[in-house]
Formats: sequence, C-alpha cells, structure tokens
Amino acid sequence: MGVSNKNAQDNIQPKGNKKPLQVLHISKKDTQKIDNEQTNSQEEIKKEDIAIKPQIIKNDSLKKIENNNESTKDFDISQKNLTQQDLNRPLNFSEQNTDFQLERIVDEFDFDESAFLEALNANEPIGATGETISGKVIAIESDGLYVDIGGKAPGYMPKKECGLGVITNFKEKFSIGLEMEVLVIKEQNADGMVTVSARALILRQSWEKVSSSAKNGELINVFINGFNRGGLTCDVDGLRGFIPRSQLENGQDYQSFVGKTLKVAFLEVNPESRKLVLSEKKASLVSKLTSLELGQLIEGEVLAVKPYGFFIDLGGASGLLHQSSLSNGSIRSLREVFREGEMIKALITEIDLEKGRIGLNTALLENSAGELIIDKQKVMQEATERALKTKALFDKKEQDK
Repeated sequence: MGVSNKNAQDNIQPKGNKKPLQVLHISKKDTQKIDNEQTNSQEEIKKEDIAIKPQIIKNDSLKKIENNNESTKDFDISQKNLTQQDLNRPLNFSEQNTDFQLERIVDEFDFDESAFLEALNANEPIGATGETISGKVIAIESDGLYVDIGGKAPGYMPKKECGLGVITNFKEKFSIGLEMEVLVIKEQNADGMVTVSARALILRQSWEKVSSSAKNGELINVFINGFNRGGLTCDVDGLRGFIPRSQLENGQDYQSFVGKTLKVAFLEVNPESRKLVLSEKKASLVSKLTSLELGQLIEGEVLAVKPYGFFIDLGGASGLLHQSSLSNGSIRSLREVFREGEMIKALITEIDLEKGRIGLNTALLENSAGELIIDKQKVMQEATERALKTKALFDKKEQDK
C-alpha cells in the first residue's frame, strides 16, 4: 500500500527549466503616456534631420585627383626661363611655385603678317576671266585637251577653242608637253577647273594689232574671200573685215574682186562690237599723205567755205584751213579772205594718217598781224620765201620729239 503525499503537485518542476509566464497588466493611462512619448521622439528626429546639412562622402580615388590638382596649381607652363637642360630632365611639380598664366599676348603666338599674306596668295584661285596664262598640255581627249596652268586643277580647252577655223589634224597639232599661252574664258567651277581658249587669245591679239595699225595710218593688203549686197568681205589676221562698195575705187563690178588682193586702210576698228571696216579710197589718200611733210608749202583750190574754215583740194586729198589758222588779225567774214574756186598757198601743220586729215595754215606766212587781209596778193607771191623761214621751226620741233 502506498503512502499518499498531499504536497506532490506543488513539488512538480517544469521540463527544460522553463519559467512560468507572467501576465503584465497595463492601464489606460499608461498607454496614452507611451503614445505621447513616441510622437515627441519622432518630431525630434525630424528636426535633427532638417538641421543637419548633407555631407558628401568622398572615396579614395576622388581624394587622389584633388590632391594632384592642388599640386599642379602652382605649375607654370611658360618656357621663358627654361634652359635646354631643364627641358631634358623630368618635371617636378613640387618645385614650381609660380602662378599659372592664363592670358597671352599676340606676339607670343609668333604671328607673321608676311607669311600670312603669302599663304593667302598661295590659295588664291588661278584663272580670272580675261587673264592670259602660260601652260603645258598634259592630256588630249577627242573633244578637247587639258592644260596645266599651275592651279589646283588643270584648265580645259574645248576643241573649237584650240585655234582659228577647222582643225583636221587635232592630235598631230597638239602633243603632250606642248607649251602654249591661253586665255581664260570661264572662271573655275566647283572642282576648281577653268575653261581656257587659244582661239580667243589669237583674236584678242589680232584686235590689238589692227587697232595699233589703224592709229598709225598703216596700209595693209587683204585677200577678198566673199561679197554681199553692201560690199566685199575679207580676212584680217583671223578677223572678218568688210569693205563697203562706196569705199572702192570702182564699185560698179565689185563682185569681180573676189579672189583678188586689195590695198586698203582702216576706216573703223571697234573690238567691242567686232566691227572692222576698211577702205580702198582712204588707202589712196593715205598714200598721198605719206608723201607730205610738216611745214611743207602746198598749193590747192578752195573747194568749200564753211563757218569754221575752208576745205582745200590737194590733188586727191583735201586739207582743212581752220579760221583760227587763217590770219593773226581780226576777220569779219571768211569770204572776204578767200572764195570758192580760188587757188591759194598754205603750210601743212598737221597730218593725221588715222583720220586721213591734213591741217593747213596761212597765218604763219604773215609778216605782221592781219597782213593777209590787207595785202593778200603780196603774201601769196612771197609764200615760197616765207615758207623757208618757217620750215626751220618745224624741223626743230621734230628733232625735239
């Protein structure tokens, strides 16, 4: 029989040494107090966040870059005081204490105005319209050729601009390396190429030649190659010349002159309008003028009396005796001195071969002012002797030229 123990339940220990649960009793007042404390703590945290400024955290690489920048602030890149030895040795940034120079003056860039202008001239386009350039043939095509004119691109010469007339043996006439002068007729395109012409240059030179010949009163022989209703056509150094029927010695059967050669003088030369007019009659007049001399005494018939003077026939040529060269005295009327059909003597004071004009003078034959008006017959009778005195003055004038 067992023995019962009343205190056995009280002596039972929980397994695992666990403590018994304790119940915490919280009143309503305590909960309100905890809520107030949490609210106050959150407001204080917000205020601290606003008051504290943000800080940038720098890593080690950024710190190294800043340290290098600080060490190079005092480095001077100017080489004014550096010697060759200094340039050869490694740079030590710590030894430089001078301030970095940011501004430089123009002279330190070694600016050379003459070199600058020379560079501009070197890049200046070659070949303005109307310019004459010497070049060398570098390529020949079926429709033209290329000429090296010293530019960034060669000049192109179309076949029709290679010469006067039709060129049959094109590749035989022009060869690679042939040196020639050309005239620029079109300025360079987008590729820098200009259009040149040998034909235009020949025509320009021909116009210059005929202009000079006309000014000097020269006579030329021309070959008549055609005719039209107005006259004859001919070739003058590649230029088309025209001889009006009225300027022929015999204009009745003018068509018969085709294929013949005539001696003509220049009547009108105009390069701008390309007008070249010639005259056979003027050539005859110029031939007579060339036999005359300044200071020579001539005798002729008064052909006409004009308000400004007299026209005198000199045997195929006419001379003008202007009223200013008539007498040194006062003249009321020209007709009181000479009349139409009267034979007179006068000195030649002007010979204009270009215009075919002869200037005459009778005032130089007077011994006193107005003598021609008072005693015209005496002046005319002694004209030969008086002309000898004035001839020496013209000879001296010619020597002084």
